[in-house]
Parts: sequence; structure tokens; C-alpha cells
Amino acid sequence: MDEEYDNVPVRDELREGNVRIPSGCAVFGCLSRSGRRMSASGAVDAMTYMHDRSNGLGGGFAGYGIYPDFPDCYAFHVFYDNEHAREETESFLKARFDISGMERIPTRKVYGIRGAPLVWRYFGVLRPEIAAHTPLDEEEYVCRSVIHINTKIKGAYVFSSGKNMGVFKGVGYPEDVGEYYRLGDYSGYCWTAHGRYPTNTPGWWGGAHPFNILNYTVVHNGEISSYDANRRFIEMYGYKCTLQTDTEVITYIIDYLHRRRGLTLPDVAKVIAPPFWSQIERMETSERERYTLLRNMYASLLVTGPFSIILGYSGGMMALNDRLKLRGMVAAEKNDVTYVASEECAVRAVCPEPDRIWYPAGGEPVIVELTEGNGK
Repeated sequence: MDEEYDNVPVRDELREGNVRIPSGCAVFGCLSRSGRRMSASGAVDAMTYMHDRSNGLGGGFAGYGIYPDFPDCYAFHVFYDNEHAREETESFLKARFDISGMERIPTRKVYGIRGAPLVWRYFGVLRPEIAAHTPLDEEEYVCRSVIHINTKIKGAYVFSSGKNMGVFKGVGYPEDVGEYYRLGDYSGYCWTAHGRYPTNTPGWWGGAHPFNILNYTVVHNGEISSYDANRRFIEMYGYKCTLQTDTEVITYIIDYLHRRRGLTLPDVAKVIAPPFWSQIERMETSERERYTLLRNMYASLLVTGPFSIILGYSGGMMALNDRLKLRGMVAAEKNDVTYVASEECAVRAVCPEPDRIWYPAGGEPVIVELTEGNGK
């Protein structure tokens, strides 16, 4: 751990279990369909309006389009417990990737944030000799490399691994985490954010949201009662859930269904939050057969329990509630920007007069993407 933060005071209310907040956790997302890069400050400001949904045990942000100087490189953000873990991880990465940039991620001291690990980032592309001989495609190779580091190198955790995007997270209120990482220095076409109120899992740096693999990031409000069934299924395909929180498995489910199985995002949403069987029975024949197939093929990937999630990915964003809409979510549009959040006040904090505002139905995804011709 980084000793320079050990003496920073921490608020008493950060202690887990002091306060019970119904429907705790806050999520926020915004995307400019034109690809216009927006400062992270807007996402940070939105989260301050949902401060009471968190308890200081986790906050984080994901930004897309934030590394225009390294658009084709994988950006690995890594937590380290010690220098030995850093040396071992760097040796592993350099043997597999041509590293064009590496540095400690800039941070500042912030009241309420302490116990921070070492936080580094690396920009790299797969070494040509590796690409020529591995039987895996590039993304699968990167995915397995990340899982190897997170499960085999003690004291190291890759918490972001996509191209031209990055996750910034830690233990603290989201506005404090934003200040800690100096997010006002970053701009991107999409931002997602999370304020955590852990109920059944510990508050620690790796367990903060967003969760990431490759270009996928997930922030989540709720509780997954199907976690064990979901985890057992997904771990049959090489994923490892090691982060002591249920949200991690949703990220792997989406990666598996969308990237590896090739399902469209609307179909991914219908696997995670499918129509009830009584609804399927009333559908037209073609729809009934399609949804019956999805439910039967991926029965173990149905996510039960109250949830609202925001998925960020290269070129787009998807928001989704559970089928019964047990967690609140509002969506809005203003010009070329779409917003989603747990509460309307968070949207109006950054967009006081939206052109349109609505409350998505349970199980109905809100999907927005860059318009054609805008880069990722």
C-alpha cells in the first residue's frame, strides 16, 4: 500500500454497517452520439446529487475516448499492493505486449480516501510474434492475460483493459474518487459512474464499480440472488470471479454473450432480464420461438433480484432494469446527448432542461450509440 495516504483522516460514517440505505447505490451515464468529448466533471457533479445513496465504501467512473494519443493500444490500469507485484506484472506484460507508454496514474491527496494501492497504467499492443502463433483471437488473448494476472500474480489486479477507454475507481464517495484521480483533466464521448453502498460484500478498492473486461464496463445498483448459478455457468468458459462482489459476473456474462457468442445487445438484455413465460406465450410465433430459445439456451444466465445496470462499451451505452423494475432509473435526451441515472435530480444537475425525459420499463433496454462516421 502507498504510505503517503496512511495518515489521511477518514470519516467515521465510512464504516460499513453504520447506516442502512434502502435501494442504496447510485448509477449515472451519459453519451454524446456525435462523439463530442465531454469533461468528466459533469459525471462527477451528477454523482454529488446522489451522495446519500452511497456510504463511502466505493465509487468509480469509466470514460470512453479518453486516450486519443493511444487509440489503438490496450490501456491496462492496475492496482498493486507492493513493488514485487508490479515488477512481476510488468515482466508478464512486456513479454506479451509492445508497451509504448507506462506511468503511475496521476492522483492527489483527498480527505476521506486512504489505504490506496499503487495505481499504474500501461499502453500496449500485442507483440507480432505472439499474434502470429497464438490460436486465440486478439481480444480473447488479452482477456485471458488479464484473468491470469488477477488470479495468478498475488497483489496485482488489472481493473481496466480496453482500448481508448479507462476505469477509475476506489474506496470513497464518488465525488472524492473523481477528485483523487483528477478526472477534470479527462474528456470522453461517454461516461458512466457509480456510488456504492455494499450490503453483502466488503468495501475494497477492487470491489468498487465499474467492473471491466476489454471494452465492457458495468455499474450496478441492486442485489443478484442468482449469483451462484450465474458464476458457475460463466466459470465453465474460463472466467474467474475473484472480486468478492456479485456485479463482476454481469460483466463477464455480457462479454460472453456479446463478444464470444455474437448476440445483439437487445438479445443480451433479453437473456439477462427475459420476458416472463406468461408473456412469451402471448407473443407472435416468430418472437415466441426466439425468446423460448434464448431462455432455454441461457437459463443459467438469467439475472434475478432487483437491479439497474449501465453498460459502457466501445461506441455505445446500454441501460437496463430488472423485469419488475425494483430499482429506479430515469433516461433523458438533450440535443446529441443521452443521460441515464438512478434519480432525475442527477440528470437535471448537468442537464437542467432536457428535450425529453422518460422512465424505462422493466426489462426494456435503453441503447444509444455513436452515429455513423463518428470514431470510437
